[in-house]
Amino acid sequence: MRQSPALTFSRVGHAFLGRSLFEDFDLAIGKGEAVALLGPSGSGKTTLLQIAAGIVEPVKGRVLRGYRRQAVVFQEPRLLPWMTLTDNIAYGLAARGEGKAARRRTAERLALSVGLEEADFTKYPAELSGGMRQRANVARALAVDPDMLFLDEPFSATDVGLRRHLQDLLIAAARSRGFSVLLVTHDLAEAVRVADRIAVLSGRDGRIAASRALAGRPGERSERAIFEQVEAWSRDPVFGELFSATERAR
Repeated sequence: MRQSPALTFSRVGHAFLGRSLFEDFDLAIGKGEAVALLGPSGSGKTTLLQIAAGIVEPVKGRVLRGYRRQAVVFQEPRLLPWMTLTDNIAYGLAARGEGKAARRRTAERLALSVGLEEADFTKYPAELSGGMRQRANVARALAVDPDMLFLDEPFSATDVGLRRHLQDLLIAAARSRGFSVLLVTHDLAEAVRVADRIAVLSGRDGRIAASRALAGRPGERSERAIFEQVEAWSRDPVFGELFSATERAR
């Protein structure tokens, strides 16, 4: 029997300030699959992620969710300023009925796994660097043991070393736990590194201009293979909007 998708967009349409972003958008994400959604600025990719996560209600169409728990990693960490680092990471665990001690142990374990230290556990967000806050942001999402993880350009403001570390962490977590991923990014190299499949939105009408499955598994592609794939696609006319002069300058 064919397994139902984790997430399905069915003829979804949306508009903003009277301007249509997309019409009749269709996309399905399989259970355990990582899909990267790319597109030029203004193409509606973040809006699609917010619709998928239930943050925004579409003007038309349906979103079918075949999972139980979700988590979102935003571009900004959005930590609660009155909570300590570990309390922020453990924030979503109380709803699952876990006791305070169990929540603390989970939060501390995940804090260490993303590269934070014991000395950071009692610090408040204002005492943390931007990179530390983003590490906590990722740990908080993983703490709830999601079946579906939404990533909204979560690494765009991080340095190269931290970006790689967090990418590797999420790839390993997705593989071991089997959750699905929808990643919004403008970075094609990141998409090739993290995803099983990419979908490219057109900036003109919000349709999917290209959909490509990637060979191999995320985390197992060499840097040379990633570079060569990006170079090949940069010469493909269907990816032209991603490699406009404006996008190259970002």
